[in-house]
Amino acid sequence: MTQIIPKPYWYLRHGETDWNLQGLAQGRTDIPLNETGIEQAVRAGRTLATLFQNNERPFDRIVSSPLSRAIVTATHVRNEIGRRAGVSLPLQVEEGLSEVCFGIHEGTSMGDWYHDWIAAGTPLENGESFASLTQRAIATINHSLTFEGTPLFVAHGALFRGLRAGMNLTVNERLANAVPLRITPDNKNWILQTLER
Repeated sequence: MTQIIPKPYWYLRHGETDWNLQGLAQGRTDIPLNETGIEQAVRAGRTLATLFQNNERPFDRIVSSPLSRAIVTATHVRNEIGRRAGVSLPLQVEEGLSEVCFGIHEGTSMGDWYHDWIAAGTPLENGESFASLTQRAIATINHSLTFEGTPLFVAHGALFRGLRAGMNLTVNERLANAVPLRITPDNKNWILQTLER
């Protein structure tokens, strides 16, 4: 399996949606942020803005999934950093950061099928395999990491599981909504640091 280029980057899962709240698989279904999700996105932006206010430059661009729950999260983050720290960051949309297609399971409860999809590589009817998701996620991140500077990726939970595979980390761990994550290579390991809100 291809590995992620050992360069630092940031990752932020989108804010909460109603389907997150109900424990439903979203995948490519474009579910918007709910009120809590918008608050989470703004809070994440405020948290990240404090780094810029302290004369740090943790990242120099934001790269978002095209799904609205990610783009709206990324926009709130960029706006808060601009408003609070006076820093204007470019926001790019990258198709390769789209969430996995869960096929017939989109809109259904996350159940055993989800764990089998990851652990056993069970294919999803009309969906994307975990191996395919992982390959796409790593290729997208690696392409962005070939450029100078450090990106903040704003995307999805299942997609991050694919990235964890590309960092040789335990794969099936849930990522909280809109909690910034600093990811740094350390020899052959990776350090994942959550920024508390």
